[in-house]
Parts: sequence; structure tokens; C-alpha cells
Amino acid sequence: MAGIGSTQGNYAAAPAQTNRGALAIVTTLFFMWGFCTVLNDALIPHLQSIFQLTYVEASYVQLAFFSSYFVFAMPAGWLVERIGYQRTMVVGLAVMAVGALLVVPAATTAKYPLFLAVQVVIAAGITILQVSANPYVTILGPPETASSRLNLTQAFNTLGDTVAPYFGSMLILGRAVVETAPKEPAALVEYHVRQAGTVKLPYVGIAATLIILGVAIALYRFPRLEVTRDFRPSGMDTTTDSIWKHPHVWLGAIAIFIYVGAEVSVGSFLAKFIADPAIGNMSLQTATKMVTFYWAGMMAGRFVGSYAMQKVASNKLLAAAGIGGFLVVLISVLTTGHVAMWSILAVCFLNYMLFT
Repeated sequence: MAGIGSTQGNYAAAPAQTNRGALAIVTTLFFMWGFCTVLNDALIPHLQSIFQLTYVEASYVQLAFFSSYFVFAMPAGWLVERIGYQRTMVVGLAVMAVGALLVVPAATTAKYPLFLAVQVVIAAGITILQVSANPYVTILGPPETASSRLNLTQAFNTLGDTVAPYFGSMLILGRAVVETAPKEPAALVEYHVRQAGTVKLPYVGIAATLIILGVAIALYRFPRLEVTRDFRPSGMDTTTDSIWKHPHVWLGAIAIFIYVGAEVSVGSFLAKFIADPAIGNMSLQTATKMVTFYWAGMMAGRFVGSYAMQKVASNKLLAAAGIGGFLVVLISVLTTGHVAMWSILAVCFLNYMLFT
């Protein structure tokens, strides 16, 4: 492993040309974790209907999922230091596969806390993937094209986000039988088990895909790029300075925290909102398919935002996107019908402009 050095030293070890084969393999990881993350937008309304959850109780799914990022991010970085990028990516896929397979006992017993445990495990695997794959992409080629490689891989992440609600509506909600929950305790347990069983097949399929991908990553001959530690600016005195001493780091972290909270919260309850008779007046399955437009807006916002930043000052773009996001949410809150539906669907476009 490389010791602590300068960014210039790290870049000196980078290849002169991008390794396209390695980049293509790693890009599939971005798609898979995007898909598995946003699949929750189909899972949450399904679990909410099965267990008659309040919106607060249903939000525990995302709380469990994203809390895992906070818990496992530092251990994932430690793992990269010890075993390198490639093995860490394999570990991440294996953890995700285990989490997906844990859906089977969770659905068989129809226990909501077990579904929350599933989210923790899957998100732990995704965290490991993100911590290893993102920096690895930056050193797969020349430093001057690192940002373009990240934009490309992140585009496939967004593609996974976009298609997940559509497939979730078919594979999870489409297989559920519409029936009224019985009041008798014994019959209610059978109802829970029967309805929860519809999530088994999709997640077993995801687990199989993750295992195949893990084997492919393990067997692929990646270039040996052992730079895993230091990506600090070359002018920073690492003995006296720290990024945590800079206020913009803390302010940026707070801003990202608020942004992700807003993005995930809207996406999580969007299907229920759209299905409401006063809004979209459609079935939950059809409403979940509409969530695809929400994440497609994020994909469009990624490209528009990247282009706009070349023409408009970042602070002005930030202000415009923030005000625009506020306005479309306000319109959705104050109106009903398709105006409310399409205005809330548009918020992710402005959200990602904001994030960019």
C-alpha cells in the first residue's frame, strides 16, 4: 500500500490512458447500488399497506438504510486500506447479497423489524462499494479526465435509480393480491405472510445478480493501482492542517445532509401521494411507476446542471435551484390533481441541479 503522500504523487502513479475494461466492470456497481437504493420507493408503500404503518413508522426503512452509511463508512475506508479496492468491492457485493437473501426469512415470518435489519445489511454493502468504487474510478486513468469518468459512472447510478421504481412496481406491487386485511389475529398473521411473500422473488434475483457480479469482479484482472490513502490537496500541510478546520466543509456536510433528507423523503412517499384520489387517483402499482419520472428528472438535472455550471456561477445556480425547488414543492402543497402530482415530480430535477 502507498504511504501518505501528495496528490501529485498519487497522480504520477496513474495510467496514461483510461482502462476501459476495468471502468466498464466497475460501472455496473454504480448501476446496482442505485437500483437497490431506489427499490425502497416500491418496497415502502408495500410494507406500509401490509403492516398498516403510519408514515413515521414507514420512514424507519430509510432511517435504517441511511443510518448504515453513517455507521459503516469509516470501517469501509479502513477495509480499503487493508485489502485494496478490488477485494473491498467483492466484500461489498457479498454483503449486499446476504442482505438481499435475508428478505426470505423476513418475508416468511412477516416481521417488520426484520425488514429493517435487511435494509441495514444491504446499505452496509452499498457503503463499502461506494467507498471503494468512487476513488478507484478516479485513478483508472489520467487525472485530467477523472471528473468525466466519475460523471459517466454516476450516470449509470442514476439510470439504476430511474428504472428501479418501474421494476419494483411490477415485481413487488404487481404480484401482490389486493385484499382487505382481516381483523382476527390468526388470519392477520396469514395475511401478512402472504402479502410479504411477494418480495422474495425480486430480492432473490437481486442476490443472484450480485453474486455473479462479485465473482466477475474477483476474477477480473484489474490493474494494480495501490494508491488508497491520500487525496489531499498537494499544498496542504498534513501535520498541522485538517479539512475539518475549514468551515465550508462543515457547512457543505450540513447542506448535503439536508439535501439527501429532502430527496429521499419525497421519493419514499411519492407513490402513496400520487395514488391518493385527490392527486393522481390511480392504483399503487401505477403510482409507483410514476416515481420513475421523479428519478428521471434527477438524471436530466445531472446533465443540465453540469452544463449550466460552465456558463453560470455556482452560487447563482445554487440559489436558482433552491428557490425553484421550494416553489414547486409549495405548488404541490397548495394544489391538488395533476398539478400537484407533476410539480412534486419536478422537484428532483431542481434538487439535482442544487446538488450539482
